[in-house]
Amino acid sequence: MESDLITNWINTINKTASTLLLAVLFFNLACTSNKPEEIKAIEAGQNTPSLELTDFETLVSDSGKIKYHIITPLLLNYDKAEEPYKEYPKGGHIMTYDSVGVINAQIKCKYAIYKDKDLLWDLRNSVEAVNDEGVVFNTEQLFWDQKVGRIYTDKFIKITTADEIITGYGFTAKENLKEYRLTKMSGTISLDEE
Repeated sequence: MESDLITNWINTINKTASTLLLAVLFFNLACTSNKPEEIKAIEAGQNTPSLELTDFETLVSDSGKIKYHIITPLLLNYDKAEEPYKEYPKGGHIMTYDSVGVINAQIKCKYAIYKDKDLLWDLRNSVEAVNDEGVVFNTEQLFWDQKVGRIYTDKFIKITTADEIITGYGFTAKENLKEYRLTKMSGTISLDEE
């Protein structure tokens, strides 16, 4: 009987020791610091697009009405990045619509980034925007803040209307490109119709 008690006691100690050893091993493995290679692998996942689409076209609507039409040869979606964004490395064409479904502005560019959280477009390289009155805006970089409905740049811009060409630096407009102003005008050329 005494030997059974001693055997039970030894088995209990062994089970307790085994459990403690497993707990220590698990805790030790769980708390080891990441190796540089592991950290780089995690960061690489943020810098790799989770989705790549070619010849992409989409309509964006609000309350059943089309607001934007986006066409691009290549879309890369980085939704795992710390600040998620979409990249348009081959540029694209964006059309905006008024409340009755008529196009009121268009923008084309050769490169763009859209920041999901900020609702901000960064359009670059041979940017050309046109409003529904035929006024053309050319620049190398244009920002479109969809949160406030404003388009702007601090770069050189050329504005071509039916009767003149206006050049300057810095530009702000409503997203329909009808009400706009230059920060610093550098010149005006009259287009005479003869």
